[in-house]
Amino acid sequence: MEPKPDPAPRPPASSNPSDAPAAPDMAAPDMAAPPDPAPPSEPTPDAHDPAPTPAAPAAPPPAAPSQSASLSTLAAPPASTAGKADLGKRLVAAIIDGVIVGVLGVVPVIGGLVGAAYMLVRDGMELDFMDRRSIGKKVMKLRPVRLDGQAMDLSASARRNLPFAIGPAIMIIPILGWVLGPIVALVIGLIEVVLVLTDAEGRRLGDKWADTKVVEVAD
Repeated sequence: MEPKPDPAPRPPASSNPSDAPAAPDMAAPDMAAPPDPAPPSEPTPDAHDPAPTPAAPAAPPPAAPSQSASLSTLAAPPASTAGKADLGKRLVAAIIDGVIVGVLGVVPVIGGLVGAAYMLVRDGMELDFMDRRSIGKKVMKLRPVRLDGQAMDLSASARRNLPFAIGPAIMIIPILGWVLGPIVALVIGLIEVVLVLTDAEGRRLGDKWADTKVVEVAD
């Protein structure tokens, strides 16, 4: 057997501790955590500051007009604010209507009835060539209107022209009616004329019964 060689000689250990290699510092660097942010400070109310005024509640929207009110507004022509229609125009319109009734009266029996009916409902007939007024008023550009703003109808027209029918109605009575009828018609006619001349709005007796007045219009 061959003898084993001696291992390489080791350097002698140093007795000076400073000569020993420094061990690496494995400790993590000291990183300080950031401080928590301070909560925002609330402003201190000043005793001299006025208290905040509460906001006023919003106003409710206006109510929409009902359909019936809209229809009645469209149906009725606007009432004029004029004080009184021209008296000359009203006179000519009355003459035209009187001529029409006279022509109808030529026809036996039925002509008189048609003429009387025309005098009553002449201001409320829904005909294109009349437009809720008599033919005389249509020609002279006059219009009867109701003071409540509603459209003229047959009922309002009958009330308005009823005074002119009282005398002819009395004349239906034999003998006595033939005498009294024309007298009553004449008296009522005079009253109507006086009221048209003296009333501030030219409203005659029939206008007061029907709550109407006559105004001038453009067409």
